[in-house]
Amino acid sequence: MENRRADEVKSLVHKLEWLEKWGYLTAGLSFLLLGMVIFTYGWYAFFVAFRSGTFHAVLTLTNDLLFVLILLELFRTVINFLKSHVITLEPFLYVGIIAGIRRILTGGALMTNLESMSDQAFNRYLWDIGLNVVIVTALVIAVFVYHWVYPARDRVN
Repeated sequence: MENRRADEVKSLVHKLEWLEKWGYLTAGLSFLLLGMVIFTYGWYAFFVAFRSGTFHAVLTLTNDLLFVLILLELFRTVINFLKSHVITLEPFLYVGIIAGIRRILTGGALMTNLESMSDQAFNRYLWDIGLNVVIVTALVIAVFVYHWVYPARDRVN
């Protein structure tokens, strides 16, 4: 009786692990497909916006391509998890760095294109950029610490 119950539990756990793998697989494929769609749309929007001015077109394309990098890093994280069954910290640090840089670049570029701005909006912009610089710096330091604590041979890839 006890062995039968243990076999049922093992069977259920096996089915749940199978569903988990499929969940990760579909999430990973979704990241990849979204990245491809945004990449294609980004270049389409670039050529459409290029007619009216290069500044806005380049800004939009840069923003879209950095978002594609974030999605691809998440896709790579899912692949690594499916191979090793371990979720590592490093890819999320890179996603944070890319997201912070994306925010700094697009915010700064939008500021240069404005003709006038209230003092309150300018102060909000400075706080936003300053906070993103602090976040990116902290995440870069975290990557160095991660590499120092876990040398390449000890990391899961």
